[in-house]
Amino acid sequence: MIVRKSDEEIRAMRQAGRVVAQALERIREAVRPGVTTLEIDAIAEDCIRRLGGIPSFKGFHGFPKSVCASVNEEVVHGIPGKRRLKEGDIVSIDVGAIVNGFHGDAAITLPVGEISDEARRLLRVTEEALYKGIDAARAGRRVMDISHAIQSHVESHGFSVVRSFVGHGIGRNMHEDPQVPNFVVQGSSSPLLKPGMVLAIEPMVNAGDHEVVVKEDKWTVVTKDSSLSAHFEHTVAITSGEPEILTRL
Repeated sequence: MIVRKSDEEIRAMRQAGRVVAQALERIREAVRPGVTTLEIDAIAEDCIRRLGGIPSFKGFHGFPKSVCASVNEEVVHGIPGKRRLKEGDIVSIDVGAIVNGFHGDAAITLPVGEISDEARRLLRVTEEALYKGIDAARAGRRVMDISHAIQSHVESHGFSVVRSFVGHGIGRNMHEDPQVPNFVVQGSSSPLLKPGMVLAIEPMVNAGDHEVVVKEDKWTVVTKDSSLSAHFEHTVAITSGEPEILTRL
């Protein structure tokens, strides 16, 4: 069931979104060669709690940390640890926060020092795809219009969208209906977008093939062919006009 939010509930979600956005800004400032993903996790948790939020991910289905930190071929759900980032890496950071009972969720992929041309292009195209998807998130259209906008942009640049993981509705629960694929599912019905719907739109894009596998830790998702992967995400409210990004300052 798709839960449409009231104006008051969307105001509350703006608060959660701002906390997420501020945590991501702190992380953006901290990412550099030599920093560990565990240190990034600590920075994010401190920021979220200092701003009155609770990390959405910590303890969610047993996830042990406050953010997901996925490096290079890791797609999503990387567990922060002692790994030190090095020059040329890319790192995807996914942050969620609960404020007054509502979730905000956003992700960025950051360069660590100087990165390869391919990695730089992957980051650019993935972020562009996110905003193509957001621009399609308008009342009267359908979820598949978001999917098509993302997929067509990604594939026109020779990259592939992950099929095994998708975006989602969000609100009082981290994951709500509807699912928001980053690819068009042929032959399936697609929900109509209406004001009050709030979606986490999140293209996950691989430099190589779209196939992924889950590592032995049962969380970290990696590309099957070991190619690089990038992830960008915003929480977006459907309105009667322009879509509203809730997870930015």
